[in-house]
Amino acid sequence: MTVIPTFRRKDPVTRTGTMTVMEHLEELRHRIVISSFAILAGAVGGWFLYTPVITFMQHPYCQYVQSVPKPNQPIGGCKLIFTGLLDGMLVKIQIVFYLGCVLVLPILLYQLWAFIVPGLHDRERKMVVPFIASSVVLFAAGGAVAIITLPKALQFLLGFAGAGIASPLISVTQYVTFYVLVTIAFGVSFLFPVVLVFLEVVGVLHTAQLRKVRRFAVLGISIFAAVITPSSDPYTMLALMIPMVLFYEAAIIIGRIMKK
Repeated sequence: MTVIPTFRRKDPVTRTGTMTVMEHLEELRHRIVISSFAILAGAVGGWFLYTPVITFMQHPYCQYVQSVPKPNQPIGGCKLIFTGLLDGMLVKIQIVFYLGCVLVLPILLYQLWAFIVPGLHDRERKMVVPFIASSVVLFAAGGAVAIITLPKALQFLLGFAGAGIASPLISVTQYVTFYVLVTIAFGVSFLFPVVLVFLEVVGVLHTAQLRKVRRFAVLGISIFAAVITPSSDPYTMLALMIPMVLFYEAAIIIGRIMKK
């Protein structure tokens, strides 16, 4: 049977030896089970946060509505609509699930780290706290930037047909899906420097390599920002592209410091 050079599942810090393919899959199952129970526990808390959260999520749309002259404002003001009998229930379940993931994000990141850590050296394992802390902060920062840019994105998308020509009638399902996709896209993209620094720590990348391909990296980031943003409007793309370019430069600087 094929043997994978990693550690047996005990404590993430003390695992030694080798692990077969089946044992490796068992380790993955163990981490998934823990993450699933964590999300379920977080969803219980998310259930009680649903009302203030959905109100908060609606705020960018209300900002857009207030920016439109009264004759051209959407029908019903900033209220969203249901288009199906199950929409209300599905939207609540969707939001509660996402809230569950956000509330237990540190636990999910730790499970990811615990699955990867057996193949790392002692120096690299000690980075678990900085890894989790920086990931949570950057994901939250990405979500905040997404929320700030949403009114401009909505103004671009909903006003593209021309003022006074068509009046939007937005369903809550469409709006929540769009809101969540934009927020996740920004949150995940803001983890870019964490991935780069991690690859530098384990020796996969070097600062010299990052400096050498800087121009191609900027081009790749521009294309990535254009593809991953659901709205594809210039405001959202720039709000995502500029921080990622700065994060790329920051990863180079951090890599130099860690070598000293």
